[in-house]
Amino acid sequence: MATSIAPVESMASLSTDLFYDILRRLDGPTLATAACACAAFCSISREERLWVNVCSTMWPSTNREDVKNLITSIGGFRKFYADCFPLIINKEVSEYQWNEYSEYPEEWTEAEYYGDMDELESISPSDFVSIVDIRYKDKTICSKVLWGIPNANSFNGWFYNCPFRIDLLTYASRDDDDDGEIILSVSDGLPPILSLERERKDGKLWRELRDGLQLSWIVVNKKIKQAANLASWSALGGQRHWPTDRDFVIRFGSILPAKDILPCQVVECILSMKFRVIHTEGDAVPTTLKLTEVSMQLEDMEGSHVNGRNSLLILKEALSCRRSKNYSEVLESCHLYSKVQSELKEEKMRNESRLDRLCILSGIAAFVTFCYYVL
Repeated sequence: MATSIAPVESMASLSTDLFYDILRRLDGPTLATAACACAAFCSISREERLWVNVCSTMWPSTNREDVKNLITSIGGFRKFYADCFPLIINKEVSEYQWNEYSEYPEEWTEAEYYGDMDELESISPSDFVSIVDIRYKDKTICSKVLWGIPNANSFNGWFYNCPFRIDLLTYASRDDDDDGEIILSVSDGLPPILSLERERKDGKLWRELRDGLQLSWIVVNKKIKQAANLASWSALGGQRHWPTDRDFVIRFGSILPAKDILPCQVVECILSMKFRVIHTEGDAVPTTLKLTEVSMQLEDMEGSHVNGRNSLLILKEALSCRRSKNYSEVLESCHLYSKVQSELKEEKMRNESRLDRLCILSGIAAFVTFCYYVL
């Protein structure tokens, strides 16, 4: 017997509860798109509960009560998602700017290069919160939260003049409940390897690790109520870590604006993960890797580490810079930075080589002239 279905005359005839039940099953991008479909979806999409679910799925660390309170205090989960889902993009790296880069350091005074102390007084390291989630093949393997910036308590302390670095596993684990080791194994999708010698030849484990890992490193400033994701989500590159072949370093990051802070105008935020092979199939144990390091550093175009003072200013500036939902565009801007940085280093080496040759020729000419007049 055929079953007749009553036609729906309009969207208004459907229950709001039904709309809500539909929308709560969507991911963030789809929910944002649905909100533009009609007035009913737009109204329901403003419900904070929907965005709490979206954020907890995207970033499991936001399930913590202290993090929920933090997000509520800076504007809510809907705003948090809108700030942190798009990634930082910086296309201001032009050929012209970097050709002029070598002239900047001579024009800047020491006070200008090392930062404005008056502006720095409005920034407190304790205002920054790091919310970090790591996935491997869409499975969350690590969620950490770091309140404040370690070793930055004293205003005149060494932190402000020394290279900026955050070691997440060293400090965040103190306040977390899961203090155990973070392990990846064959059961998580790793390919089995018989030995490190075989891995050196085919590199299968390395490729799977590089392509399967995803990183989100969100920085929140409680005072100015802003947040941004400093990671590139997908890996930008990496290497086997010398001197052993047991360590794999995966690099993520973004290009941050440093205008009026450093001569180079932009810097690279480098987020590194290091995994160590602790077992192979040859050990009669399934292939197993251990996460040993998750860190953040800022480097300028010449590869020099940015100090703590300027890093705080750059992080504050990064929370309000341009972003994009097109991840391939974000990765393209990071690769453009690397390309220009390599060209700058090559040009610097050529200039130094020419200067060395000039010094040698000048020395020879001086020696010949001396000999001529003496003899």
